[in-house]
Amino acid sequence: MRISTFPWIFFHPFLVAAFFSIICVVSVSVSGQCQSDQGRLLLELKSTFNSNSNSTSTSSGKLGTWDQTTDCCSWSGVTCDAAGLVIGLDLSNQSIAGVMNDSSSLFRLEHLQRLDLAYNILMPAFPSAFDKLENLSYLNLSNAGFTGQIPAAISSMTKLVSLDLSVSSLLGRSLKLKKPNLEMLVRNLTKLKFLHLDGVNITARGNEWCRALSSLTDLQVLSMSNCYLSGPIDSSLSKLRSLSVIRLDNNNLSASVPQFFAAFPNLTSLRLSTAGLSGRLPEEVLRIPTLQILDLSNNELLEGSFQEFPLNASLQTLALSGTKFGGQLPESIGNLGQLTRIELVSCNFSGTIPKTVSKLTRLLYLDFSNNKFSGPMPSFSSSRNLTQLNLASNQLNGSILSTDWSVLSNLVSIDLQNNMLSGTIPATLFGIPSLQKIFLSRNRFNGSLGDLHGKTTFMLDTLDLSSNKLQGEFPMSVFELQGLKILTMSWNNFSGFIQWTDIQKLRNLSNLDLSYNNLSIDATSNAALSSFPNITTLKLASCNLKQFPGFLKTLLKLNYLDLSENQISGEIPNWVWDFKSLAHLNLSQNFLTKFERPLQNITSPLSVLDLHGNRLQGKIDSLPPYATYLDYSKNNFSSVLPPDIGDFLQVAYFLSLSDNNFQGNIPESICRSSYLQVLDLSNNSLSGQIPECLVQMTLSLGVLDLRRNTLNGNISDTFPEKCGLQTLDLSGNLLQGKVPKSLVNCKMLEVLNIGNNQINDTFPCHLKNITSIRVLVLRTNKFNGNMYCADKSRWPMLQIVDLSSNSFSGRLHETFLSTWEAMTAAEDETLSEFNHIRFEVLQFNNFYYRDAITVTMKGLELELLKILTVFTSIDISCNNFEGPIPEVIGTFNALYVLNFSHNAFTGFIPPFLGNLSQLESLDLSSNNLNGEIPVQLANLNFLSFLNVSNNKLAGRIPTGTQIQSFSEASFENNPGLCGPPLTTDCGNEPSPASHTAQEADEFDWQFIFIGVGFGVGAALFVAPLTLWKTASNCVDDNIDKFLGVMLPKVGWTYMRPDDAKVDTDENLEEDNTETDEEYKESEEKIEEFRGRYCVFCSKLDITRKKAIHDLRCTCHDLSTVSSPSSPSSPSSPWAPLFSFVYR
Repeated sequence: MRISTFPWIFFHPFLVAAFFSIICVVSVSVSGQCQSDQGRLLLELKSTFNSNSNSTSTSSGKLGTWDQTTDCCSWSGVTCDAAGLVIGLDLSNQSIAGVMNDSSSLFRLEHLQRLDLAYNILMPAFPSAFDKLENLSYLNLSNAGFTGQIPAAISSMTKLVSLDLSVSSLLGRSLKLKKPNLEMLVRNLTKLKFLHLDGVNITARGNEWCRALSSLTDLQVLSMSNCYLSGPIDSSLSKLRSLSVIRLDNNNLSASVPQFFAAFPNLTSLRLSTAGLSGRLPEEVLRIPTLQILDLSNNELLEGSFQEFPLNASLQTLALSGTKFGGQLPESIGNLGQLTRIELVSCNFSGTIPKTVSKLTRLLYLDFSNNKFSGPMPSFSSSRNLTQLNLASNQLNGSILSTDWSVLSNLVSIDLQNNMLSGTIPATLFGIPSLQKIFLSRNRFNGSLGDLHGKTTFMLDTLDLSSNKLQGEFPMSVFELQGLKILTMSWNNFSGFIQWTDIQKLRNLSNLDLSYNNLSIDATSNAALSSFPNITTLKLASCNLKQFPGFLKTLLKLNYLDLSENQISGEIPNWVWDFKSLAHLNLSQNFLTKFERPLQNITSPLSVLDLHGNRLQGKIDSLPPYATYLDYSKNNFSSVLPPDIGDFLQVAYFLSLSDNNFQGNIPESICRSSYLQVLDLSNNSLSGQIPECLVQMTLSLGVLDLRRNTLNGNISDTFPEKCGLQTLDLSGNLLQGKVPKSLVNCKMLEVLNIGNNQINDTFPCHLKNITSIRVLVLRTNKFNGNMYCADKSRWPMLQIVDLSSNSFSGRLHETFLSTWEAMTAAEDETLSEFNHIRFEVLQFNNFYYRDAITVTMKGLELELLKILTVFTSIDISCNNFEGPIPEVIGTFNALYVLNFSHNAFTGFIPPFLGNLSQLESLDLSSNNLNGEIPVQLANLNFLSFLNVSNNKLAGRIPTGTQIQSFSEASFENNPGLCGPPLTTDCGNEPSPASHTAQEADEFDWQFIFIGVGFGVGAALFVAPLTLWKTASNCVDDNIDKFLGVMLPKVGWTYMRPDDAKVDTDENLEEDNTETDEEYKESEEKIEEFRGRYCVFCSKLDITRKKAIHDLRCTCHDLSTVSSPSSPSSPSSPWAPLFSFVYR
């Protein structure tokens, strides 16, 4: 934790005191006997405080020594000169609570040169008689108790060298500079060297306050933090060449750090934290040779990086936390030999931490947490003065054995949590005599802790080893650390049996977490835990508890109790609700059956109550009135919801009653829960209509989950203008009507699931501008029409689409599908465990609603209890979509599931499906697809389900690939398909998979020569014959014989006209009608002749891998010819250079 005041408290008073020390020493050394009038004035001042104060400050402390029987020059806090005149008065930190007005005897001590009344409780308003003390050179009224406007009289004290009027809002004090303003206050104070106005409300723009100070050319210390100053910092401030300390924290300067700061020859301290700084820090500032303190922390827009640190740099404190500083730490960081404190929290640093940090031998405090540092942790053995070491939340790996922990005898706290550190935890770490806190959670430490008996320090109060891979018998020696207040050992692999009497040895314990190990805890003892007077948090989840521990009754300060995932059965006892401080209670996933008594007149201030996953039954009469989080899901409740349920939800944010058997209507009183963000009533037997007020409640609701009930009627079209819904799940009901038009107001909607209802509507194009949608489920309704929006729409986040089992029709449009950008970019799967769709409720307590959805995947309906953002799926099965599969699907390389089954798609299975490298499930069954199965599907390494059955596919199933590993059912009912796993033999037909990889990249010269030769020969030979009918009839038989011999040699088959089936022309006409419509070709009328062939005008593209076809082809009458495989798609890299089309 940053202690931001440390350098200031240490450094700045010392600087001021050094300046005035000479005066004090000289005054004391020549002090004379107190003059009578001086003593009388001081006693009068004391009596003023006596009469106005209820405190004992005047009878003790410095004022307690003021006695008229002694010389006033000997009184504590009083300084006299040689003539016996009072020239110095120091009553700071005396808690004096009295009235000081303009008539106070203080203002008659006209020889005063130094006055310090700091940190008292004087009141009321700021006196205006300070100008009578015209000899004052030092005035400190910081936090003296005065409020209101600073009087103009201060500006008349022309001899002032040091002025401190600072106030702290934490002490409830407030001062302002309006009339006079800053410029009027300092106009005559030309001798000022030290100016402290921290906390004074000045409210001035950059050019105003900078120019007002520019006349103070002797100024050495400028401290104006939290003064409501704005920027930018004016260049007139560069005139203050004597400045050594600049403190402007907690203002809104909204400016960059001026480069002229680097030109101040004596600058030792620059503190500009939380000042709204932006831009890039000038590198010269980091190289100021005299600079000892640099604090620019908490300026979120300030950028910068470290280049090289000069040798013998003076820096002692470097604080850049909460900025955009980043890059790598240079090896030259070892040059900062004077460095005692370095804070780089929550920046953008990466790379390894240089080994040269071992040269920072004076280091006291190091905090590099929340960055991206990687690699091993360097040795800190040389930093023997180190008290705080924080490297949490980085990416450090390896062991921590490089440091000899035994030599760090001053270490107070070590925080290495949330890294990837591994290996064993050295026993020497526990033996550091000064160590108080150890945080090593969320790493990969393994092994056992071993026996710590006699090796530990009694100073240790916090030990957090949770979420590691520690194993073996639970180290019972931990219970000898009698100073422990916090012990967290959860989420490891410790085993063993722990008696509660062992834990009782930790008499100072306030927080205990032993959850999620392989432990068994005997908590049957009913002994009073008088030794645990301060325990507030107890987490014993998954500790094999069989009953409620009896000792819990005595934990009077208990605030957090987690007994989830145990084997506790029976009733929830009454005393659980009687804790005066219990705010969090988790009894989920046990075998509890009922409450011992109804939840009425609960005295516990319960904020979180989690009872999900039990066997609770009966009805709910009431709920805890102050709860913000209520989870009663997955129980056996079977009543109607209380009509007044909303009266118990006045402060609730989360309510889940899902997976029970609640019946009846949804009470309208629930709409009175104005803070409710999540309402989950799913998987019950609720009926009736959805209350209209519940739809209007979506101003606050982020999640409304009513799925799997028997709700009916229409969805109210009253979603408010500022709808805040993120998830709307109404699936599995009996809802009718249309998708509400007002749903467009829900601009943050991510999940829309209205599947399995009776909604009769067209595709909801009115939602096209909700760019946040990730999941769209319309399955099993009565939707109809095209899936196309005429106006421009954009769903870049869409990752799951389920339109199955409706009556959608028409073609899939490329432009519409191309806006689904989330389908094209695969997310980093290493983050998928953490990135899932959810709605955070109480962010600071890590409570959230997790979305779930049912998808058809690999031929099965699966319920995804967690929707990873990396998971993508398209299911449009069981509709009437037609035409070819659009090419844009080939760009969806992040797709996991593709289901186009039970539609009317035509054409070929496109080879570009082989680009879908993440695809696991592909279902194209029950369509009108023809041609061969493309060998490119063999590229789908993750494909574990394939179904192309019930189509018109032909040819051999590609061999030598994983495609043949699927069952016969995946290919059945394709009359022309042959080869394993089917039992149909392909005979001597060449396998499409027989081409080598090299051949795939070369010209197919056989096809080129035959295509050219056949085209030229046909043009010269056949054309004249078409004009000579008699000759044509004569040579038909010879041509039939010629084609019957030549075409099989190139992989084609020939069918004589007499062998043609009657329905061939009809089928071909239907197929070509769709093909012509897709490519906008004109349809030609069928003529009576014996056949026709078309030679495509083709060329190879620049990659020499794909033929580009000119669709305007020249056709010639000839005998009917048939090919075993239809021409490939024009986008296929295997498109032949000629093909046959039949009319």
